[in-house]
Amino acid sequence: MKNKKSFKDSEKMNKEKKFSTSEDTKSRKKRESFIPKPVANRMARRVIFTTGIPTLLGMGVFILSYIVIVKGIAEIPPSLTLTSSALFFFIGLVGLSYGILSASWEESPGSLLGLEHIGPNIKRMSNAFKKTPPKK
Repeated sequence: MKNKKSFKDSEKMNKEKKFSTSEDTKSRKKRESFIPKPVANRMARRVIFTTGIPTLLGMGVFILSYIVIVKGIAEIPPSLTLTSSALFFFIGLVGLSYGILSASWEESPGSLLGLEHIGPNIKRMSNAFKKTPPKK
């Protein structure tokens, strides 16, 4: 009887220990990967602007080319349409990275272009991906 009770007690302690360890790990990860809401809003605004406009222009190239060809205004080679729209989509892809990396992590929103924040944000991002040694 005593063995059963001690076994149940040790089993209960192990479960509590595992639970608290996993909770500590989850809360630590949550704290480490937290992006403040004002920073996330700044990033979103910059991404919408720097990605949205080139993407709309990339789609607009197809529409404009179609209208010009159908109206008989000019003969546009398909390769020109494809190349110019691909260029706008590529600019949008670059704008996505720029929008995220140029956002200020300080209280103040920073400058309009945010070029001064790109270097520190790249360092911050590379530090986030480095593996931290497990604590003993």
